[in-house]
Amino acid sequence: MDILLIAGLWLDGSAWDDVVSALEPLGHRPVPLTLPGQGDGSASATLDDQVAAVLAAVDSASGKPMVVGHSAACTLAWLATDARPKQVAKVVLIGGFPSADGEPYADFFEVKDGVMPFPGWGPFEGPDSADLDEEARRIIASAAIPVPEEVAKGVVRLSDERRFDVPVVLVCPEFTPAQAKEWIDAGDVPELARAKHLDLVDIDSGHWPMVSKPIELARLLAAAAAEA
Repeated sequence: MDILLIAGLWLDGSAWDDVVSALEPLGHRPVPLTLPGQGDGSASATLDDQVAAVLAAVDSASGKPMVVGHSAACTLAWLATDARPKQVAKVVLIGGFPSADGEPYADFFEVKDGVMPFPGWGPFEGPDSADLDEEARRIIASAAIPVPEEVAKGVVRLSDERRFDVPVVLVCPEFTPAQAKEWIDAGDVPELARAKHLDLVDIDSGHWPMVSKPIELARLLAAAAAEA
C-alpha cells in the first residue's frame, strides 16, 4: 500500500527517512511529502498550496493510499480526506488532532517577517521532548524551516460529511489513549467525535516519534495499513 507521510510544522519530507527505511521491508511504499513552503524554497506558499500538494499525492497513488499526518499536519491529512473521501483508505493522525471548519490551521507562535520560525525548545519542554537527546534536538532545530504566514494562518475549510466514514487511527505519543478519549468525549475534538471508525493506539515516545522511535512507528503504520 502507498503510505503518504506528511510531517508537521517546520519539517520537510526527510523527517521520515528512518520510518521509510523501516517501512519498505514490510512491503509498503512510503511516500514522504515535502510541502510547499516547507522545503521547496517558497516563503509565499499558502495552506491551499499545501492541501493541493497532498491531494496530488493522493491522486497519483497506486490504489487507495493511507494518509498519515503528524502534529499540525493531522489537519492536512484530514483536509485531504474531506476532499477525497472515496480515495483515502485510512487516515492516521500522529500526536495531533484535526482542526474544525473555520479554524486557523496552525496559528500557534509569533510570525516574523512573513514566516513562523521554530520557537526553540522552551514551548516543548516536558513530555513533548523528554525522549530527545541533545543531538536529536540540535538536528531538528537546525533543520527547521520557517512556516509561511499564509500557511500557519490559513483557514480550514471542510465540506464533505463522508470524511467521517473513513477509518481513523490516532497514534498517541506524548499523551495516552485514555487522555485522548477524555478530550474527544468532552467535545474538545469535534471532528474525531464524529468519526465512525476510530482506533486509539499508544506509542511510548514524545512528540516526534519519527525521530525517537522510527521502527516502532513504522510497525504501527504497517499494522494500520494491513487492516485498511
